Amino acid sequence: MNPQKALADAERKPYWLDRAIAPAPSPRLTGQVSADLAVVGGGFSGLWTALMAKERDPSLDVVLLEGREIGWAASGRNGGFCAASITHGLGNGMERWPEEIGRLDRLGRENLDEIEATLARYGIDCSFERTGEVRVATRDWELDGLDEEAAVGASLGLRMERLDREQVRAEVDSPTYLGGLWDRDGAAMVDPARLAWGLRDACIRLGVRVFERTPVMSLRDGGSLLELVTPLGAVRASTVALGTGAFAPLLGRLRHFLVPVYDYVLMTEPVPADRLAEVGWRNRQGFGDSGNQFHYYRLTDDNRILWGGYDAVYYNGGLITAEHDQRDTTFEMLAEHFYETFPQLEGVRFSHRWGGVIDTCSRFSAFFGTAYGSRLAYAAGYTGLGVGATRFGANVMLDLLAGEETERTRLRMVRRKPVPFPPEPLRSGVIQLTRWSLARSDEHEGRRNAWLRTLDAFGLGFDS
Repeated sequence: MNPQKALADAERKPYWLDRAIAPAPSPRLTGQVSADLAVVGGGFSGLWTALMAKERDPSLDVVLLEGREIGWAASGRNGGFCAASITHGLGNGMERWPEEIGRLDRLGRENLDEIEATLARYGIDCSFERTGEVRVATRDWELDGLDEEAAVGASLGLRMERLDREQVRAEVDSPTYLGGLWDRDGAAMVDPARLAWGLRDACIRLGVRVFERTPVMSLRDGGSLLELVTPLGAVRASTVALGTGAFAPLLGRLRHFLVPVYDYVLMTEPVPADRLAEVGWRNRQGFGDSGNQFHYYRLTDDNRILWGGYDAVYYNGGLITAEHDQRDTTFEMLAEHFYETFPQLEGVRFSHRWGGVIDTCSRFSAFFGTAYGSRLAYAAGYTGLGVGATRFGANVMLDLLAGEETERTRLRMVRRKPVPFPPEPLRSGVIQLTRWSLARSDEHEGRRNAWLRTLDAFGLGFDS
């Protein structure tokens, strides 16, 4: 099907946020208030932090500040893959922390179990389906990577099933599939906006004061308290947790470690049952392919297909603008790839197209730290895999603010920072060269050129 025709009626907004069930925003902050803990950011990172702070100590006075609406940014624009991994996948964790990978994997899977339990405890209906995720190979050279990951998974006792061509096509039938690896327990599919809205409601029920449309303009050290200045007021708090993702950080040092990368997504119209039967997908797993540039895709509860990824874009200078949320060349490319993957769905059209910004760091997974004498904690750099990992990161921030040594805070992943990015304009040149090299690697059987091998040696990278 012609991509432009398939996209002709697609709304230019995130599907998850474009629904009448969206709650009315909480009031803006006006005047000055005090709190024991101020949480900045109303995405998953901030919401989990506020919720668990109240669970740890119900007497704690917690304020949450969000510059727009709850879930407006990455938390309401992602694919809804709630993964157990806190290391951006088993392979990335093995490469960076091989001596800790067993512990990291266990902590991540416990974290996913605890997310599931939390949803049940608070009655949060976000279409949580723990169906797992299948990584597929669409080129011969990618099969070796699936074999290596399957071997690591087996050594850790994980329920991962290596699928040959016939087996993976029996799950979801695409002529592009050569094999797959199904991590049966390692991911759940969720409606991310309803998850964010449900966490917001749970926070409010526990007594968290939530202020939306309240951007924090500056952070000041007021002696015994930290002061967060907003357009119409201020919050004076004993401790602060930052969960602002890719957006301009209140803590200057974070600029060295984060770059904003745009990711783009399509959503189909609901696929009729007879058409979907031609594909299969009876087990409703999430799917992703295995190249450097990869797609991710899943079913919604009304059998739309979300199709995203592949074209991670860094705009030179690192600017974040509303105009970058739309990129027609990428949408048309994604539509072409969709019909190549599922030719039996020719004629299915797209209802929504959107983009969003990812907080990327050089090791692809979150990093953590403190400032102002450990009165402020931060977690950032989830690189597109934060739906589940942000809860783990929120626990780390609360541990750090409490001054507690825990299994989490003893991890090398928590104690060490990623390699910083160079300043602009060198940063833009490095990233664009890396993007070009990764695309070339996919075209040449995964062979990594001298530039990528150099980055590997220094622990730098670029991913979506």
